Amino acid sequence: MTGHLARIAEVRAGTVPAKVRYPIRVCAAEVLRTGMVGAGLVRVTLGGPGVDGFESHAPDEHVKLIFPEDDGSLRLPEPDGDLLRWPRPAPTSREYTVRRYDPVNRELDIDIALHGAGGTEGLGAAWARSVRPGEIVHVAGPPGGLIVPPYDRYLLGGDITALPAIARRVEELPRTARGWAFIEVADAREEIGLDPPEGVEVCWLHRGAAAPGTIGLLADAVRRVEVPPGERVYVWLAGEAGVLKPLRRWVRDELRLARADYDITGYWKRGVADFDEDP
Repeated sequence: MTGHLARIAEVRAGTVPAKVRYPIRVCAAEVLRTGMVGAGLVRVTLGGPGVDGFESHAPDEHVKLIFPEDDGSLRLPEPDGDLLRWPRPAPTSREYTVRRYDPVNRELDIDIALHGAGGTEGLGAAWARSVRPGEIVHVAGPPGGLIVPPYDRYLLGGDITALPAIARRVEELPRTARGWAFIEVADAREEIGLDPPEGVEVCWLHRGAAAPGTIGLLADAVRRVEVPPGERVYVWLAGEAGVLKPLRRWVRDELRLARADYDITGYWKRGVADFDEDP
């Protein structure tokens, strides 16, 4: 067993979550097919021999899709041991969650939200709408992922940009897991089929005509949760950075969780293109 796989097994058998790094690679993946997942996500399925050796071990791990520049040139990072050496200025890229990887059938799913910062369609969404089977896209990563051992309860939440990670996480939870998943979408058309354990309650929050990231629907719902006394809860939240700000305080000051027991990440920020927040 290689070093990072042994570390993943160690964390899963323990009591404290930890980020585990994987060797970072760039692969040239072929677009196999695309399709809508609900009304708010486009699924791009990648495959071919280029994805051989790809690794995927954590529900919130991410890859970067690297796009050609305006002049048509493509600038790729170069291998540097287990890392990558990126050219400067950085190539045009967008970051997405690994929704699914099937090494047997050589298939990698990336689900891309149709709205970007401020509710507009971004570069990745436009590409996902227009790309055709047979085209090649370069994928960098994942650089690793957050491995979470078993907890008594799980509290998950986010908007549609976090839905791919939430969907994968509830699928991969132990079937005996208990907890809650809150997902903010525009309306019922953006809901998708999930496969949570029987003890995990999924609540879809409809914001209606309000623009993404403009109301406190998600924060209000999450803060109504009551964790049974004496139980360990793990909290994972992602979405618009401003919406998550009060939830950081709530987790710290009201739930009084240890830093290792929660992960709250701004995936995007209203009015900011290509927002990047270190988890």
